Amino acid sequence: MNFHYRRSVRVTLRVIIAAACCLGIWNSWRFAHADYLFRKDTERSVRAAIRLAPDAWEYYVRLAQLDQAHSRELLSTAVRLNRYNAGADIELGLQYEAEGDFTNAEKSLLAAFDVDQTYLPRWSLANFYFRRNNMSAFWSWARKAAEMPANNIDPLFELCGRASRDPATITSAILNDKPELIRQYLGFLLAKDQLPAVASIARQLIRFGNRDSDRPLLFAAVNRLVAANESTAAVDVWHSLIDQHWVARDDTVPNNADFARAPLPVSLDWSLPEYPGLHSWPGPSGLETELDGSQPEDCTIAEQAVPLTPGSYAMSYAYRTADIPPATGIRWQIIDAKSNAVLANSSDLSGDTLQHSSMVFSVPPDARLIKLRLAYRRAIGTTRISGMLVVLSTRIKALPAS
Repeated sequence: MNFHYRRSVRVTLRVIIAAACCLGIWNSWRFAHADYLFRKDTERSVRAAIRLAPDAWEYYVRLAQLDQAHSRELLSTAVRLNRYNAGADIELGLQYEAEGDFTNAEKSLLAAFDVDQTYLPRWSLANFYFRRNNMSAFWSWARKAAEMPANNIDPLFELCGRASRDPATITSAILNDKPELIRQYLGFLLAKDQLPAVASIARQLIRFGNRDSDRPLLFAAVNRLVAANESTAAVDVWHSLIDQHWVARDDTVPNNADFARAPLPVSLDWSLPEYPGLHSWPGPSGLETELDGSQPEDCTIAEQAVPLTPGSYAMSYAYRTADIPPATGIRWQIIDAKSNAVLANSSDLSGDTLQHSSMVFSVPPDARLIKLRLAYRRAIGTTRISGMLVVLSTRIKALPAS
């Protein structure tokens, strides 16, 4: 009897195990097939997936997008199945809003924030209150969104710009000391050409940012300000970089007047364009430029934007050349950065021994920024030069008012 009993138990266990295995295989197939149907992404296939996996809340969210007529019911089911799914709450809130049920729309969006306090629910609430013209709530949620920025929050800045045209209002309302936020806002202002606010935001980035990673963006800001002839703002940012030791202090005019170091990629330092047949490099001897005769007939050797107040100035410079005849086209130029008019030209640079020369020029009343340019332009009746130019130093000093 015991033998038959034990055998019966073993058979029963085998049946149970076999049934469990079959059930597992069935469930695995059911979920795999449901996923397959869901990925086909048609209304019919998603409905079929729900029949196989009725507890899959994400299927209801997708079906709500495909079946707008039953969207609210489907999204409500998704929220019921997963109370911590903020995405479904947000979609449900937008559906309520589209139907004109603003009370339930607000409740759903706030419920999304209760379970997920990341950027998306905050941004969704800021949008909702903006659309409802509730500016107090809008600015509150815009500020909360800015406290946890995403990879790209330009849409938030755009929305704030629609709420207020004053960048100072936006700055005071949403900006904080997070460098990632300040960095994005500065990039946004530059992209939108909203230059009046750039200097103050750049100073904040210098205060809270990182020297190595943020200098390129700040140089770009200086360059944009210089290009727009906003010399006061450009110099303001430049001096902030100096004061925070992000760039070396140099009190000469022009900056880096002896070419003793490699120029920084910013308009207030030297630009040294490269051309076929023309190569320049700075160093202990000054700026050395080699021309092999194949360079363009009209080109810039070196250039720097220099902020100067209106008045009279003297520029002195020291140089020497090798194999460059007189009157062949190398000269210093003073150019009005705003109008691009040439204010003064030096005599042509040529001399096998060390030369000390100077030129006098005036900055007109409506100018605040000049370009100091060392240029080559082939003189009529000459061939393109082939030789070496070494500029040891440059200096600009204001002359006493007459």
